[in-house]
Amino acid sequence: MSDPPASDETKRSRLYGAVESIGREVRTRARASRHQVSYVGALASLFAVTWRWCYRGFFVRGIRLRRQAVVSQGVRVGVKAVPIVCLVQIFIGVILALQMAPTLRDYGQLERVADVVGIAIVRELGPLITAIVLSGFAGASIAAELGAMVETEEIKALRAHAFNPFHFLVVPRFLATVLAMVALAIIANTIGVFGGFLTSYLVLDVPATTYIEFTQSALKLQDYFTGLFKAGVFGILISMIACREGLNVSGGAEGVGRATTATVVKCIVALIGTDALFTAAFYAWGI
Repeated sequence: MSDPPASDETKRSRLYGAVESIGREVRTRARASRHQVSYVGALASLFAVTWRWCYRGFFVRGIRLRRQAVVSQGVRVGVKAVPIVCLVQIFIGVILALQMAPTLRDYGQLERVADVVGIAIVRELGPLITAIVLSGFAGASIAAELGAMVETEEIKALRAHAFNPFHFLVVPRFLATVLAMVALAIIANTIGVFGGFLTSYLVLDVPATTYIEFTQSALKLQDYFTGLFKAGVFGILISMIACREGLNVSGGAEGVGRATTATVVKCIVALIGTDALFTAAFYAWGI
């Protein structure tokens, strides 16, 4: 026997349920979008405040830029990250050379591996991979440090003693991260290209002079500058996200752990998304 036809009331109930389900989904998506927009706005506001204090520290008398704190943070953020950055980048150079060699050999252009390694590392992989490493090495550390200060009420104590937390805590970490990111990108580019050179010379039997000549002819000045520009922007993103997450910690030790994890995840997403935007823009502008 076939089922009896659904009544009008049942049909209306199903229709209302479907519309209600769609409405809930739209509302959820709207809330998520609003949260993302507000987060970007909070980062922009934090950057504006930080930049104002940087300007005042450099150009306004009576407001001292804490240079010793910048140097200390630079050593902790940049100098200590050099070994891991070099290790990662030399592996990147080796991988690129070995991956591109079979295809280039088929076309009789094996020496062109120098072009691929040089351009890929200097324009893209050098700054991006370095930034991802630094987001885990320095970004998580900054977030955890500031979060612990929030939970132990050290920031409240700073305010009670008329110290501005942005000037006292955020500015040194911001400047140190940006400068360290640019310096590390230069080191990463050199080490990455060197890794490709070693692989080509020792494994692929490409003459050293040929590799160097092709690298010099392939790379232009704009390649270096676009990579370093990206590195500076990546440093801003890492420092701002880390400081934002650290200063908004709540919930004790568990909250510090959440802020640390959120910093790394958000930094990686922001770095890759920003790199994609810059790459598309540079391609459209012919840079």
